[in-house]
Amino acid sequence: MKQELEQGLVQVYTGKGKGKTTASLGLALRAVGHGFKVVVIQYMKGSAYSGELFSTERLPNLSIKQFGRGCPYAALIREGISKCKGCGECFLKDNDQSRDEFEEFVSYAYQYTQKVLDDQDVDIVILDEINNALRYELLEVDDILRLIESKNEKTELIMTGRGFADEILAAADLVTEMKAIKHPYQDQGITSRRGIEY
Repeated sequence: MKQELEQGLVQVYTGKGKGKTTASLGLALRAVGHGFKVVVIQYMKGSAYSGELFSTERLPNLSIKQFGRGCPYAALIREGISKCKGCGECFLKDNDQSRDEFEEFVSYAYQYTQKVLDDQDVDIVILDEINNALRYELLEVDDILRLIESKNEKTELIMTGRGFADEILAAADLVTEMKAIKHPYQDQGITSRRGIEY
């Protein structure tokens, strides 16, 4: 018999500290262990070498879809020949000339999110880094509020990212802020590590 959530809430993981995506993936792992179906939609992320993507091959109830620019070094990183150098090629920057490309990614991600939220078989929907789309004005606050309003009462909706608007925080049932106190890159120059940061 398929498990069903007693009640679906809205969660937000925000703040300048590390761990927002990691916390949401931890929840996803717990939920899948109980037989729930989880869909993670990564906004403006296209690094096809993240460990969480490989996990979906082993966890049939967990699906991760990326909507973002791919990393030019992804094949090398995936094979362990190279590591993420933090070049930022896979991210949109403030002066990026390829903004149209990211507008398209966000449009597809938003349409896919609406489709997933309509699917009665999906128990938990994680919108990873959706706030980046707001930051770059590729989505508006009302777009996010519409997603919250449209979700099924038994669907848990989790959103991650820095600096959510007050209206979104007010609509959430749980808000956790990750606070940066120390960071190995900023304090020691230690770059991203396989299996830890990606």
